[in-house]
Amino acid sequence: MRKLQSPYTQSVRCAAFLLLVLPLIAADAPRSKASDYQAHIALPTMEIGAEFLLHSIPTDQGVYVAPDYLVVDVGVFPAAHETVKMNSGQFRLRINHKTPELSTDSPGSVAADIKYPDWETHPTVVGQAGPVILSDPGNPRFPGDPNAPPPIAPPLPKEAERHGIDTEIRKTIDQSVGNAAFPDGSGNKPMKGFLYFHFRGKTKSIKSLELVYDAGDGGPKATISLF
Repeated sequence: MRKLQSPYTQSVRCAAFLLLVLPLIAADAPRSKASDYQAHIALPTMEIGAEFLLHSIPTDQGVYVAPDYLVVDVGVFPAAHETVKMNSGQFRLRINHKTPELSTDSPGSVAADIKYPDWETHPTVVGQAGPVILSDPGNPRFPGDPNAPPPIAPPLPKEAERHGIDTEIRKTIDQSVGNAAFPDGSGNKPMKGFLYFHFRGKTKSIKSLELVYDAGDGGPKATISLF
């Protein structure tokens, strides 16, 4: 019988990973070229850089963890005088050199995985550059969960100002995960963002990981070894 990992074990592993990557994220300067990434490859019209982030999604609101997704940070850098057309669907993730490969999933699905964990109730991990905060904030298990705690009303502007509370409206998880995703579009400027791949297997079973790029319509193809 397959032994299920407890939520506590999963959360501890995520926290340990964040303790390793958060200092790097905090110190990370803006990447201006493909070679700034862990892995990179040069094509005739562009260079592509990629880095595997396990389940973590760094955003301007902190670091979210999506336990059921593998996250890859990607940067595309068009060559001089070249315009490239990109979308997340051109990428796939190959595990242990096997097919079929994983296709990208939508930011909305990733945000839902973070907000509405399944019945095993994955704890939510939120990190900022420094201490890692590991908690289960009592998010509803699904939309309309009758057992969910009531939302906490934000302070009124005058009251917040009187107590020195920052009145800036924080982005929702959907907005943060969506803004961090790799953008679809065309242009001659660098395009950067995260690719999300749904994965419910054990990460320790992953011996090799490759990001596969296929422009389609006879365009360029490439395989980037992440490890």
